[in-house]
Amino acid sequence: MLSRKQRVWITIFSAAICLLLRFSGLLQPLEWAALDRFFRLRPWEAQDARIAIVAIDEADLQQVGQWPLPDRVVAELLQKVSVGKPRAIGLDIYRDLPVPPGQQELRQALTTIANLVGIEQMGDRYSVAPSPLLDRLDRVGFNNVVLDADGRVRRGLLYWSTPTKLHESFDLKLALTYLQAEAIASPLIEQNFQALHLGQAVFHRFQPHDGGYVGADAGGYQILANFRHPSTNFLQVPMRDVLADRVPAEIFRDRIVIIGSTAPSLKDFFYTPDSASPLWGAAQPIAGVELHANFVSQIVSAALGERPLIHVWSDFWESMWIVAWIVVAANLSCRWQIVYSTIYVLLAALGLISITYLAFLQGWWLPIVPPLLALFAVSGLMTACNAQMQEEFKRSKDFLQGIIDTIPDPIFVKNKKYRWIVLNEAYCRLIGYPLAELIDKSEADFFSPQEAEVFRQQDDLVFHSGTTMEHEEEFSDVSGTTHLISTKRSLHQDAAGNLYLVGVIRDITARKQLEEELKRQTADLVQYNTELQLSEQRLRHLALHDPLTGLPNRQLFLEHLNQSIAWAQSHQLLVGLLYIDLDGFKQVNDTLGHDWGDRLLVAVSQRLSGCLRHSDIVSRLGGDEFTVILPAIPEVSVAEKVANKILATLSEVFALNEQALSITASVGIGVYPLHCNTIDSLIKQADTAMYRAKQLGKNCYQIAVVVSR
Repeated sequence: MLSRKQRVWITIFSAAICLLLRFSGLLQPLEWAALDRFFRLRPWEAQDARIAIVAIDEADLQQVGQWPLPDRVVAELLQKVSVGKPRAIGLDIYRDLPVPPGQQELRQALTTIANLVGIEQMGDRYSVAPSPLLDRLDRVGFNNVVLDADGRVRRGLLYWSTPTKLHESFDLKLALTYLQAEAIASPLIEQNFQALHLGQAVFHRFQPHDGGYVGADAGGYQILANFRHPSTNFLQVPMRDVLADRVPAEIFRDRIVIIGSTAPSLKDFFYTPDSASPLWGAAQPIAGVELHANFVSQIVSAALGERPLIHVWSDFWESMWIVAWIVVAANLSCRWQIVYSTIYVLLAALGLISITYLAFLQGWWLPIVPPLLALFAVSGLMTACNAQMQEEFKRSKDFLQGIIDTIPDPIFVKNKKYRWIVLNEAYCRLIGYPLAELIDKSEADFFSPQEAEVFRQQDDLVFHSGTTMEHEEEFSDVSGTTHLISTKRSLHQDAAGNLYLVGVIRDITARKQLEEELKRQTADLVQYNTELQLSEQRLRHLALHDPLTGLPNRQLFLEHLNQSIAWAQSHQLLVGLLYIDLDGFKQVNDTLGHDWGDRLLVAVSQRLSGCLRHSDIVSRLGGDEFTVILPAIPEVSVAEKVANKILATLSEVFALNEQALSITASVGIGVYPLHCNTIDSLIKQADTAMYRAKQLGKNCYQIAVVVSR
């Protein structure tokens, strides 16, 4: 198989060639032909009831006896059509010069029929002037037609700019006259004359490289044509029937009526995408009046939101579209054998044609020839290269097999599909299967799903990273014996550029058993060490906490007080100490017993902890004596607020197992360094203040007296 690098280079080369062909214009005729085919394959549309054609055929010319038609005949025809009250009348006949008789009658008709539009031919080399009267009334549109190099009409003109005026086309002027009754205003041209807004449609100006075109003449304001099928899509009546009143006037009501020639002798015919060449014979053109009917129908239908315009992608997105199909072709050609890849490429081509055709039905002209060319060119190139690679691969395989059979260690070689392509005799002996059964198979065919998945993952890592890796695995041989192995995998490339994974195996069963024993002993040591640490933590907790309440005891209280004072000294703050003694606790012990006293002490410790800040530290010094350390307070009033909160909290009734108990507390407050400058003196001052609170009637707090220094 081709390497990834080779496929990338083939893809890049094919993309460059296809894009060069596309934008050089060499594929332009084929793109036109594909577009014409889509037009002819499009489902038949209902007749556009908004447009009627009054056709001047050979029989009409013979009946009148001359061409151009006399002014009197044209005037009579216009009057009879206008009686039916059409919305717009288009006169696709040049009237730049009078054709007697009937000049006065024609002048009268041209003046009184306000929705009449005439024609003129514009151009530098050849032009035909409009009717002078219609020109003064601004009811003239040019009827120029844009022809492609193959003589077909695929574009329409909306505007033609001259130094003095912006001219409207005959088709646009008729459409605008009709759309006035639909409350659709005159078009808005935006973006430097690049987009024309009319009703529900935006007519983007044709550019030289739009669609399948390359370097086309984009003069004037052109749009891509979205033709209906041939003239059967429009009501058509002969001029002689209108003049003889054989056509009801009602037939023209609210329609666009276009009067023009369909006589072959006048040679006013054009080829369009629907002008298909029969198997034997020439292509069939349509009359100019039918061509104008198509363009008028396209403008009106788009403005009313009934039919889409033909849209195209930018050059960038067309290039991405072509490159995408080249990538598809490259992937289809390199993944399967020649027969299957050919079938898939044909299916991809059918899918491409279907996608572009469905897009065309929605109004999008997408490139089809360059992607088709890319599909078949890339697949052919890939197939040829793959055939050559297969032959080189066979020679490489034979060479490799002869070398590795001389190596005692088990060795395997896999391709990109993870299949064994080369195995030495040592590998076959290791897993217990003959070479004929193993070759072109994978681990999934012989090992358990879990083992095979591990092998596949390790192969993936080497294939994707390109680096040599060693990994330990286990597998069961044909007899069921489990082997612990170390496999070293590496990537190697043959002369043809094919990548292969080479694995070398060593049996490490004994070594792994020793490692497991060491791991077990290490785990035992870790567990023993963890238990020692937990025991140490429990002992420290018991040594530093009151066993009844769980609060810090006197030793831990002193440590916290030392730390708080040290921190306050470095940050120029105060430390408050509240010394608390319960009032009436001895009576509870004496009357209810020590069990109830212990319960009360636990409840008191919980209330104290619950009513303080997280940073405040509650300790039990013994008996019914508690302390509260207030670290980092800004002033003494903070300690007073805390003391009041404690007194209020402890004075509430304690409900212990349906037994209501009431006690109070006496609190002494000492503040470092206001009342003392050592820890011992701070404790003594707070204790002394507490006793003063008891002497003053209990259930209150007292602040230590400042000691003179």
